[in-house]
Order: sequence, then structure tokens, then C-alpha cells
Amino acid sequence: AGSLKTSKHLLAGALSACISRTLVAPLERLKLEYIVRGATSDAMDVVRTILASEGVQGFWKGNLVNLIRTAPFKSINFYAYDTIRKRITTVTGRKDVTPLEKLAAGAAAGVFATIVCFPMDTIRTRLVAQGGDALGGISGCFRHIITSQGFTSLYAGIVPAIVSMAPAGAVFYGVYDILKTNYLASPAGQEEQRRRMSGSKGSDQMELGPLRTLLYGAIAGACAETVTYPLEVVRRHLQLQSAASRLGLMPTIQGLVNRGGVGALYAGIFPSTLQVLPSAALSYFVYEWMKVTMKV
Repeated sequence: AGSLKTSKHLLAGALSACISRTLVAPLERLKLEYIVRGATSDAMDVVRTILASEGVQGFWKGNLVNLIRTAPFKSINFYAYDTIRKRITTVTGRKDVTPLEKLAAGAAAGVFATIVCFPMDTIRTRLVAQGGDALGGISGCFRHIITSQGFTSLYAGIVPAIVSMAPAGAVFYGVYDILKTNYLASPAGQEEQRRRMSGSKGSDQMELGPLRTLLYGAIAGACAETVTYPLEVVRRHLQLQSAASRLGLMPTIQGLVNRGGVGALYAGIFPSTLQVLPSAALSYFVYEWMKVTMKV
């Protein structure tokens, strides 16, 4: 029973990631182009360039490898967070965890998922970057990195990824749970919860209901993205550097600021936020809905 419940948890996380990421893939592509080109790029110029060189399908370039990365990442992330929270309540004997424990659980879940799934993130970044088409897809890119730069190159940029994922996970789950807890503790929330528990549809039985789940997921995602975005920019640049010319964390940050000012650390923040709002909202909504549907 335990292994079946775990499988359902992981499946719910994977499906939520696949659905949300595919829908917002064009915005993710724009964000990556902004990061590679720099903060001075014009949005419409980027769109026209992609359309002219690759067609409409170019906006979904790298989406398959992104799903191969994101599906297990979200599965592990969601499952680890729920598991850590439940473990804390078991150890402490309390009914719920404190806000600080929620932040810690979110940070730990994010870091664990990042370490497991990071190589696929490196491969996707290489494939989407200029010249990535010549690498021969996922397997070709993997072989190229291993043979020419070594296995450790798959983890280039892991330090800023972990540094950013800890606060990102903490902020995302922390903000979501704080919003959720405050609403459910209010008279309106308690009344709404009683009404929804009597519903027959899966979406009716969700604690917050569909709209509030989407809204709180979007708010939490936007907060996490804003806090950690500069480190994502640095991580992408580290992933694109060759083994021979690879710089450290601080030299990479200094180089970006010298070339484009502080704004270079926020290159692509607008399309990224546009992408994160629906992505975070949909991923959390689908995850919660799947948990209700599969009785996890």
C-alpha cells in the first residue's frame, strides 16, 4: 500500500509538470533566449528571429528534454515536501508544522530534486543554445558533454542552482502554505471547506477549490521566481561555458555585471514571470487535483 501511494504521489507530480510546462513552453524559450542574448534584447525581435529560423514549432524547442527533466523534478519535489512535512509532524507529535518548518521542508525538497535532476537541465540548456541542433538530440548532447568535457560538466552551475533552489523552494511552499492556512482558518474558509467536501467532483473536494488553488500557486511561484532569478541567470551561463574556459561563480557574476550592468542578472525576468504565473498555478492545481482523484 505504501509503495502504491508513493507511485501515485510521483505520478501526480509528473503529470502536473508535463501539462503546465507544455502550455508555457513558448515563454520558457523566450526566457532562455533572453538569458543567452542579454538584457538588451527586444522581445519582438526574439519572437521574429525564432519564427523566421525555426517556425512556430521553434517555441517548443527543447520541450521534450524539459519534460524529461521537469516531470521527475516536480514528482520528487512535491513528494519530498509532503513526506518531510509528514515526518516532522510524526516526530514532533503536532497536528501541523510551523511556518519555519514549512520553509525548511520546502528548501530541503527543492535541493534534493535539483541534485537528482540537474544533468537534464544542463543538456536542455545546451540543446536550446545556438549550435545545439548539431549535437544530435538528448543522447548526442549527453555523449558530447561526457566525451569532450567529462561527467562533472553535467553539473556545471549546480552551486548557484542549489543556492537558488533552497530559498526558491522555501519561498514557494512557504508562501503557498501560509496563504492556504490563513484562508482555511478564516470563517469563510471553514464554510467553503465544508461545502466543498460534500461535492462529488475531484475539483470540488480540493481544500481550497480550483480558483484559489490556481491563485495561491501563481502568487507563490511569482514570489519564488523574483527572489532567486539572478542566480538562475548565472546558472545558465555557467552551463553554457566550455570546460576549458569555465569561470567560477563570482567571476561569472562579475562578467555579466561588467558587460550589461545589474540588469544583466535580470535578463528575461518579464517572460520568465509570465511563464511562472500559469506554470506554478497549473502545476500545483493539477497536483492537488490528482491527489484527490487518486485518493493519495
